[in-house]
Amino acid sequence: MTFFLLSLSIAATINFSFLYSFDIGYLNISEYVGMPKEQILTNYRILLNYLNTPWIANLDMPDFPSSASGLFHFTEVKKLFMLDYLVMITSGLGAFRFMQYLKREEQYWRLLRYFQWGVLLPLGVLTALLISFDTLFVLFHQVFFNNDAWLFNPATDPIILALPAEFFMHSFLMAFGLIEVLLVLGYFITKKRIANS
Repeated sequence: MTFFLLSLSIAATINFSFLYSFDIGYLNISEYVGMPKEQILTNYRILLNYLNTPWIANLDMPDFPSSASGLFHFTEVKKLFMLDYLVMITSGLGAFRFMQYLKREEQYWRLLRYFQWGVLLPLGVLTALLISFDTLFVLFHQVFFNNDAWLFNPATDPIILALPAEFFMHSFLMAFGLIEVLLVLGYFITKKRIANS
């Protein structure tokens, strides 16, 4: 259940293009890179399409040239995207079967404690993100990448100028905010099912 909620929230966040569209204006990205919003979004969609599609082997953003190191990092990010989708599908099937078992055995009450304690973790992560995002951002890359390819040089990989750290902070906040919402909804739905059984 935990892996499903986490992977689902990540998948929803990374594909929620409206967040980046909003941040282009909110963070003045267009002015910072000297490029119209629609032009930036076109390149962003190309990047997302590459990261989301297994059979697209090459990344070519027309307005943002990439170094070999930058392309290698995006290849690694693509693998993480694929891993997230794999986890979401497999854990989703597992969660579905588990829910069927609980319904058959009339044991929905077992989920209440899970949801009650579960809401604390996203709140803790959200608090940590607001207090020290930079530290957690670096730690995240150190855990998931065993190289320094993620340290982009704006001279060779100008896409980094269009993807400021604040955008990633907003993405992390959205992902864990979604988990929190799903856990709260799960608690009340479970409580209602118990009351109606």
